[in-house]
Formats: sequence, structure tokens, C-alpha cells
Amino acid sequence: MQGLEVDWALVAWDGDFRRVGKEWVHRSFVGAKWHQVKKEEHQRYLKNTYRVLLTRARQGMVIYVPKGEAWDPTRAPEYYDGTYEYLKRCGVEEI
Repeated sequence: MQGLEVDWALVAWDGDFRRVGKEWVHRSFVGAKWHQVKKEEHQRYLKNTYRVLLTRARQGMVIYVPKGEAWDPTRAPEYYDGTYEYLKRCGVEEI
């Protein structure tokens, strides 16, 4: 994706790279549950995936952070709430 630019971007932020407290947590979804990404190389790759997506829009961007569902253990609200709150503190406006 190096060099690719788009006018408008929609980034869907999943639970694989989530904000928990003051830290970023790296996860991968395997089978039916989330697993911790332990290798630093894989953590860096995951972080850079979001960095690249967030830097390609020329005119504007929408970041979609889904609401978690308490009834679904793979999409628990705490997987998304910390990231959502962090982005708001950084100045991302809610629409």
C-alpha cells in the first residue's frame, strides 16, 4: 500500500488492536476466540497496518469503532470502549 492515497477513507477498527488503560493490546482472532500476539514483529506489523490505513486519506476519513455486545464473548464491549474513548480524547469527532 505504500504510496496509495484515496480521497476519502473508512477505517473499521476491530478488537485486534485495542486500547486498554494507557497501553495498546495486540490480539489475533483464531478459531472462536482472541489470542495475545506475543512476537514483537507481529505486534509491529499490526500497529503499522492501522498506521498505514490512517494516513492514506487526502480529504477526510471516518473511523468506525463498533459497539461491543455483552452477549457475544468475541465482541465484548471492553474490546472496543477503550479505543473509542482514546480516539475521542485525541480529538476525533463523533458523527
